[in-house]
Amino acid sequence: MLTTAFWRKWHRWIGFPAALFLLFAAVTGFLVAFTEFFGEAEREREATRELVSPVTLRSPPDVWSSALARALATAAAQAGDAPVDRVTIQMKGPRPTVAVYTGKPAGGEDRKLVLDARTGALLSSEAYADKPFLYRLHSGEAFGDGGLVLAMLWGLSLALLALSGLVIYLRMRRRDAAGLRRVFW
Repeated sequence: MLTTAFWRKWHRWIGFPAALFLLFAAVTGFLVAFTEFFGEAEREREATRELVSPVTLRSPPDVWSSALARALATAAAQAGDAPVDRVTIQMKGPRPTVAVYTGKPAGGEDRKLVLDARTGALLSSEAYADKPFLYRLHSGEAFGDGGLVLAMLWGLSLALLALSGLVIYLRMRRRDAAGLRRVFW
């Protein structure tokens, strides 16, 4: 019942739809990696990797709290009474920053305000989403819950394709081969 012909048949049936999903995952994965490697955030991480922060765990609290207070005051002047989703403080580097992520009053993400930690001056303001669209597209999340379920199914189909290919490979290889011919026949 589980002959080589059986495994080849199922490998072909799984292979066609899996190839479409593999192509989608490969292209979006390449774009995610390309964006990550050449993106501004990576440049900043590389530039500050070897630097040591002037702020330590024993630094007085006003070192970071005054930076936060200045940043929140400027953010309030820019965005009014917007809800604050998240705040990140970066103390090391030539320009320490505070990033304030605001939400919409009815829910959802809205803006990312990057402010100078020393002066509170606004450095940049941009739209923000919790996850970038490219990441959500790669994971299938951009298509809603159905997209996530589909992503799980295409992952499973790729795993089944690999397993059925391995079974076919093991069933077809010559048992009496020697050396590298045992593996690459």
